[in-house]
Amino acid sequence: MKQNFSERIGLKQTKTALLKNGMTQELRNSLWTALFTTVIESLSNSKENNFRNVETFSKLASFYRCLWIDFFKFPIDNLPINDGIMYSDVASDYLRNWFFAAEWNEVYEFLEYIAEGQGQTFSIVCNHFLKRELSAFRFVDGMLVEINSEEEIIEIEKAINISDKYKPVKTHLSTALSLISEKKKPDYRNSVKESISAVESLCKIIIKNDTATLGEALKIIEKGNKIPNSLKTGFSAIYGFTSDKGGIRHGLLNGDFEVSVDEARFMLIACSAFINYLISVNEK
Repeated sequence: MKQNFSERIGLKQTKTALLKNGMTQELRNSLWTALFTTVIESLSNSKENNFRNVETFSKLASFYRCLWIDFFKFPIDNLPINDGIMYSDVASDYLRNWFFAAEWNEVYEFLEYIAEGQGQTFSIVCNHFLKRELSAFRFVDGMLVEINSEEEIIEIEKAINISDKYKPVKTHLSTALSLISEKKKPDYRNSVKESISAVESLCKIIIKNDTATLGEALKIIEKGNKIPNSLKTGFSAIYGFTSDKGGIRHGLLNGDFEVSVDEARFMLIACSAFINYLISVNEK
């Protein structure tokens, strides 16, 4: 990130660390700007609804109504209404006050809720501000994912957005991403399973054999001079980590390896990158 004048002459410390536990005021302000410009302003300019299939109100009214019912879980008769067309400023004021007072993790939960009902524009604008303000999170496939570098996001997004002819691969990766991103109860073990299953599914598609294991498929792909032996060996070893006795794919027994977010994140990124590589070399 480019330094400003005060940082360049040493009067202001340059921010370098990604923010994982918390939210600066600048970041919160920026994310509110993303919400206001891409959602609230846009919805206020139309009377046709496209937010979560509520068809009896204006777009902005439907937005507040859905927030009341699904996110805040308030009784709907507490939401002010004006002639069935537009909610009064009370709803808008409540949302703004809540946004600037809520815990940082609650704000991120709210943004994920909004992203689910909006198109890509909202996530793209949020990611611009998240990057600018050095947040450790980015939107990927509608979910906020913790990152260590921008390259991680690029690999995951590219793999999830592959052609629909690889639909099983996309499904496994999206599930892995969802499991690792679950705020209240992340499932790292099953996230790892889904990541490696994505690679296995791709290899089965490439060799046109639904019954082959990943190890068997990689041997066939290697023989076709599609990948170097060393790379095949390395990924076979990773597959072994997930499949051997007491490994990830077996039940969680006494003494088994306890999977953490670090292993789950590594597998998601590594498998995404390997999928992108395999598709690239196979389609040449």
